[in-house]
Amino acid sequence: MITRLATLFHTNPKELVRFIKFSIVGTVGAVIDFGTLYLLHVIVGLPIVLANTCSFTAAVLSNFTWNRYWTYPDSRSKAIRTQLTQFFVVNVAGWGINTGILWLLRYPFASLAGGLAPHIPALGDPELAYKIGYNMAKAVATGVVLFWNFFINRYWTYSDVD
Repeated sequence: MITRLATLFHTNPKELVRFIKFSIVGTVGAVIDFGTLYLLHVIVGLPIVLANTCSFTAAVLSNFTWNRYWTYPDSRSKAIRTQLTQFFVVNVAGWGINTGILWLLRYPFASLAGGLAPHIPALGDPELAYKIGYNMAKAVATGVVLFWNFFINRYWTYSDVD
């Protein structure tokens, strides 16, 4: 996979630029996602799956807008409705991957953080260990979904670009 990615970027430098732009857009989306997740789950008290769904949706809408107009400005031969639908479908699958990873890894990572309490006493607080755990899980989930989203969107949603 990594070899194939390196070959793609080496043979088509334009794809590397697109990947970098896609990653920047994704970083902005991640800030929106993490911030909204924290606000809705920790401050408002929504259940984590509902809060994650809302935060992920806000990030998807931001990412679609930036990707359509900045990362792939030459991809406008498709109607915006068609592209948004395709982008949304890809991201719903990404949401499933993201939420599954978050759901499965939040408590193991919280335990890992809590296990560091002898070295970092503040981590003895279960609430802080949980917050660190779900943020670590969210970071892993976001990294996995970055690659999923880039490749599926590049070859389906933005298939009209060279």
